[in-house]
Amino acid sequence: MRLRILEAAKQEFSAHGLAGARVDRIAAKAGANKRMLYYHVGNKDELYLAVLEGAYDKIRSEERGLDLEHLDPPEAIRRLIEFTWNYFLRNPEFLSLLQTENLARAKHLKRSTKVKSMHSPFVEMIRTVVRRGVESGDFQVAVDPVQLYISIAALSFFYLSNSATLGVIFGRDLLAKDAKDERLAHMVGLVLAALTGSSAALFEIAKTPKSRAAVAQTV
Repeated sequence: MRLRILEAAKQEFSAHGLAGARVDRIAAKAGANKRMLYYHVGNKDELYLAVLEGAYDKIRSEERGLDLEHLDPPEAIRRLIEFTWNYFLRNPEFLSLLQTENLARAKHLKRSTKVKSMHSPFVEMIRTVVRRGVESGDFQVAVDPVQLYISIAALSFFYLSNSATLGVIFGRDLLAKDAKDERLAHMVGLVLAALTGSSAALFEIAKTPKSRAAVAQTV
C-alpha cells in the first residue's frame, strides 16, 4: 500500500506541483483513502518529501550499477553521461520534481538526511574515476567531481526541460530521435574534450564510419 501511495503521489506531484497536488486524487489513484494515506506516509508535506527521497534513491541506485570503477576513465565518463541523459529521458517526472523543489528553494529537501548521505559515495566514485584518468594520462586535470557532475546533469537537464521553448526559438524538433542522438554526441564530445584536452569534434565524428573517413581525409 505504501508503494502504491508513493507511486501515485509521484505522478500527482510531477503533474501538478506541490501546491496543485491533491491528496484526494493521490488516495483514489492508489486505491486507498486519506486515513490510510496518513497512516502509511503522513501528511501532504511528508508525502512530498518521501517522494523526493524515493526519486533520489532510485537514480543513485542505478548510478551505482554503472560499474564506473572498472572502466577506462574516458569510457567511464562517457557511460555516466549516457546514463544521465537516458535516465532523464525515461523519467521526466524526476525533472518535474526537481523544478518544483527548486521553486521552493529546496525547503523540503533541506529536512532530509537521507538524500545528503546518498550523494557522498557517488561523488567519491566520480573522484576516483577522475584521479585514475589523471594518473593514466587520459585526463589533463583533476576536476572537482561535484562540478563535473553538475555540468553533466546541466547539459542534459536544460536541454530537456526547455525543449519546448528552445524548439520554437530555433525552429527545431529537439525531441526528434536524430536531434536527441546529436545532443548526446555533443555532450560526450564536450565533456571529454574538457577532460582530455582533445578536440570535441574528434569524439563527436567518431560515431559513424562515414565520419571517421571524413576525419582521415582532413588530417
